[in-house]
Amino acid sequence: MKKVLYYDCFCGISGDMNLGALLDLGVKEDYLRHELSKLNLDDEYELQVKNDNKKGIAGTRVDVVLKNAAHIQKNEHHHHSHQHQEAPTSHESDNYHTHHAHRNLKDIENIIINSSLNNRVKELSLAIFMKVAEAEAKVHGKSLHEVHFHEVGAVDSIIDIVGAAVCLDYLNVDKIIASSVQVGGGFVKCAHGIIPVPAPATVEILKDIPVKSGIVPFETTTPTGAAILAANVAAFTDHMDFSIEKTGYGIGHSELEIPNVLRIYLGYEDKDVKRVDQYILETNIDDMNPELYGYIEEKLFAQGALDVFKTAITMKKGRAATKLSVLVNEEKEKNVLDIIFRETTSIGVRKYKVEKIMLPRDFEKVSTQYGNVTVKNAYYQGEKVKYKPEYEDCKRIAIEKNIPITRVYREVSKMMEDNN
Repeated sequence: MKKVLYYDCFCGISGDMNLGALLDLGVKEDYLRHELSKLNLDDEYELQVKNDNKKGIAGTRVDVVLKNAAHIQKNEHHHHSHQHQEAPTSHESDNYHTHHAHRNLKDIENIIINSSLNNRVKELSLAIFMKVAEAEAKVHGKSLHEVHFHEVGAVDSIIDIVGAAVCLDYLNVDKIIASSVQVGGGFVKCAHGIIPVPAPATVEILKDIPVKSGIVPFETTTPTGAAILAANVAAFTDHMDFSIEKTGYGIGHSELEIPNVLRIYLGYEDKDVKRVDQYILETNIDDMNPELYGYIEEKLFAQGALDVFKTAITMKKGRAATKLSVLVNEEKEKNVLDIIFRETTSIGVRKYKVEKIMLPRDFEKVSTQYGNVTVKNAYYQGEKVKYKPEYEDCKRIAIEKNIPITRVYREVSKMMEDNN
């Protein structure tokens, strides 16, 4: 069974809510404190952990309190009531002032690299920080080294991010998944004036990640929270397909119409089958030379189509036609559409989502008297239930040896049966 972690971001995500949810899920508080002490920053902050409740949902609340802070405005724009400031630097509250040093990216890298944290925690921490740094640089039109960090370099953000890496390393899951990310809505006041939610750095970090907005007129996802997801999540989907073992709730600081909490599930994914969301693009064609379909199919596969098939249909007024159907991932959709609209006579395409259920499979080379042939094996409940020789290998051997291709298939089947 594959161990999975699922972020349910129905009310967004922030650094402190993430720490709270992971502790609530089962990460030992003493372990987290011990690992964070390896940063040698204990004289700059205090980690406060307590049980809390939002709209009847019990969970864990985490606050990183700066020991040298002259004043912390509780109602600053990140979640509107977080007691500590988060990344990024460009949205510092007018009412937030501290005496701690504003560290830059190099300072942060030195703190992490020179610590006694294990290498995986260091790598995860640096990857999350880099997501924020790259967004900051893009938003301000500067290079990474030109960006001067305030909140990102603050101790509380360091604890949020390194703490996330420590907890994820502790849980040691096989896969991290997340829902669409709720970013909230409205406007917030910051040092630069009134800006829309989500903040520019948050938008930059969440590029190519599915988001939702407007559930409440507040900033529900902070740059730190967005960076934690962007650096660690393997897939984003609102479809949960695993067995839940534990649930953790990280309590936020705002009083909203919905519970201001982050929910994280720990569960197990069934390895017997794999489920993925894909799309069917289809179009009816009645005015194209049929000889072109072979050429078009080759181009579609070259551009990332997962499958291409044709169906004979009868259109209105009795016109014979062909329905061209293409299975594709979301990432390759535009490439496939380009081929359809440029290379066929189609002027419109239908699109719908499908769920594909696949057996686990692997490939092996089988040695026959005619040469090596690649064979695809499929498994169900841990047992090999199917195998299939790769057509191109069999075709190549048949041509080279001048023998019927069926003989090659029979030879592969014989070798597979003997080996089993």
